[in-house]
Amino acid sequence: MRIEAIQALIEQLTPLENDRIQKTRTRIRQNLAEFLENEQVDHNRYEQEILFYLEKMDINEEKVRLGQHCLYFLQEIEADDREKGRKLNFISQEIGREINTLGAKAYDSGIQQIVILMKNELEKIKEQLANIL
Repeated sequence: MRIEAIQALIEQLTPLENDRIQKTRTRIRQNLAEFLENEQVDHNRYEQEILFYLEKMDINEEKVRLGQHCLYFLQEIEADDREKGRKLNFISQEIGREINTLGAKAYDSGIQQIVILMKNELEKIKEQLANIL
């Protein structure tokens, strides 16, 4: 149930991510217009900086990996293996890493709020795993 909640939260990121990109694009254009009034700009350097910045903000890889970790967690829950507590613990650690990276790359309060909800669900998972280990 907790993993499914995280999966649902991943889906809620997409509209926020699209909005964040549009806001960032507008802000960058405004900053460039202000800067062009005062200084000369090397357009090649500017494009390189923009690409670097946009790549730094891209959270698609993290969303995909987080989704894969969640699926793997669910597969392990359903597996016949009786000794799965440690494996689930390791998977939950990987889930935590991806959630933390999402938060670090968010640059958006809406995305940050979803990250906090994901962390909350993950902490509940860790508590449950601690009870079975």
